Amino acid sequence: MKEFEHIGVIGGGAWGTALAQVAARAGRDQTPARKVTLWAREAEVVDTINTRHENARFLPGIALDESVRATSSVEEAASADALLMVTPAQHMRSVCAGLKPLLKPGTPVLLCAKGVEQGTLKLLTEVLAEALPQALPAVLSGPSFAAEVARGLPTAITLACADEEIGKALVHAIGLPTFRPYYASDLIGAEIGGAVKNVLAIACGIVEGKGFGASARAALTTRGFAEMTRLGLSLGARPETLAGLSGLGDLILTCNSPQSRNMSLGMALGQGKTLEEILGSRHSVSEGVFSATAVVELAAKHGIEMPISEAVAGIVTGRLNVDEAILALLTRPFKNES
Repeated sequence: MKEFEHIGVIGGGAWGTALAQVAARAGRDQTPARKVTLWAREAEVVDTINTRHENARFLPGIALDESVRATSSVEEAASADALLMVTPAQHMRSVCAGLKPLLKPGTPVLLCAKGVEQGTLKLLTEVLAEALPQALPAVLSGPSFAAEVARGLPTAITLACADEEIGKALVHAIGLPTFRPYYASDLIGAEIGGAVKNVLAIACGIVEGKGFGASARAALTTRGFAEMTRLGLSLGARPETLAGLSGLGDLILTCNSPQSRNMSLGMALGQGKTLEEILGSRHSVSEGVFSATAVVELAAKHGIEMPISEAVAGIVTGRLNVDEAILALLTRPFKNES
């Protein structure tokens, strides 16, 4: 089986740092230990990781493995045997364009962000194919919070790659007893689950913030899963992928915990705060805000009805206020469940 001795991580936020920690721990039993290089834009992130072994800005209070080395040189990270791309979805194309002259042909690139590109309505594998065509694509997606992963708490996730040999080699490169990637070949299914659940989590947060109760949140999560499934199947995803870790699993986690950036944003909206107030107080990105309109437009392009996602898109674009969106959902005609 192919081995990856040098793992590069592109993106020094909480999730990128957690995955760098995972890659370092997975290589501990190797001699010499696997090299892990984390590229970050922020100079203070690079400095604190290298001097204090902590990402004080995005993942404070968690000690990082000393073999994780941060760099401000994208060339250094791009020289790795495999790359984990953890930049926000809407910046993926520009970062890939910068990597294009640097990346060796056939290098596996594991997409770890979740979203649909605004404007083009492209999935991130499509963005990667256009902007970094020499890369071998893979997708990592599933129910996971960065702080829990970095602390070594048990997590299971989907790793999708069309090339089974490379996919399983990546599983072994980052897999741990407490971080369990399950191999799949369905990249589209893994991507759709991650992108849509962020939008639905905002809706579930609004339900929580308005105090509508657990029954309402359960109903919304279930109907949201139906929306995810309709869109995924129309794009060629497999039902078992959508019902697995990267679809239903991630949806359950994100729609039921305020640790989720998207759910907590929805809670604040439900409590009456404006989107500008919420985003202005945060360092990290809530992907659902930026993917909502793209998901809805992609669904419309394929003739798929997604009323919950449409309501969220209306709220984040300012076309609807929260109460108007809720009323529109509650007064929809009664229909058959299937």
